[in-house]
Amino acid sequence: MAVGLTLIFGVMRVVNFAHGDMMVWGMYLAWLLAARAGIDPYASFAVCATVLFALGWGVQRGLVQRIVDAPHEMQILLMLGVALILENLALLLFGPEPVRVRSALGALTWYLGPLYVDVARLVTFVVAVALTLALAAFLRRTDLGRTIRAAADNPYGARVVGIDVPRVYAVAFGIGAACVGAAGALTAPVLPFQPALGLSASVVSFNIVIIGGMGSLLGAFVGGLLVSVAESLGAVFLRPSLKELVSFSLLIVILLLRPAGLFGRRTP
Repeated sequence: MAVGLTLIFGVMRVVNFAHGDMMVWGMYLAWLLAARAGIDPYASFAVCATVLFALGWGVQRGLVQRIVDAPHEMQILLMLGVALILENLALLLFGPEPVRVRSALGALTWYLGPLYVDVARLVTFVVAVALTLALAAFLRRTDLGRTIRAAADNPYGARVVGIDVPRVYAVAFGIGAACVGAAGALTAPVLPFQPALGLSASVVSFNIVIIGGMGSLLGAFVGGLLVSVAESLGAVFLRPSLKELVSFSLLIVILLLRPAGLFGRRTP
């Protein structure tokens, strides 16, 4: 989820407040595929990513492209409007009650001495790492990936050499939405969800991205690990309801020490 958000910001400098609600739609797509077609979410995450890519492409081409050079407050208002539409549409179609996707892996547990490993969470983690590495390789090793990086570093220079920057922006936004669609499908068997989850998911993803450094894939990955460990330790040593206190305290400390985040680039 954080990798998709930091990609969108790193390429277009657009703050996507609808990111969490896009993740919720990835969750509901996985739920529909499991309930209607019997497809396990660990097999359908690619379908969810493809559908969310199309949604992200459409949102960028139809809405975001019109205000991509506008002040950030206009971008924020637009994406908040998109978030409200996605949340209320999900509420209209699926209702307010929490649901959870059933997976065959959900009942599997590996015991390692006194410890136990939740297989569903382990598979989610491994697939997320693999997708992050694949995205990093795509951005560095392919022509389209280099084009995306060029448009992110210098949009004007990219236009001069003939790159269709609006098309590149649409692809980047679509890839970011595909990442969060896959994240939704992979998380759906682990956590119950409902339409209102989008706001808290967006807050968590922004926390991770700011800690790691806006626009840094490595920062999003490391920030996700730090926030996860911090919240887990907070739930153990304090209480589960106070786990977010630990993660946001970590955010404040890192911003005081490194305002650009752990791997963010400082602007002169």
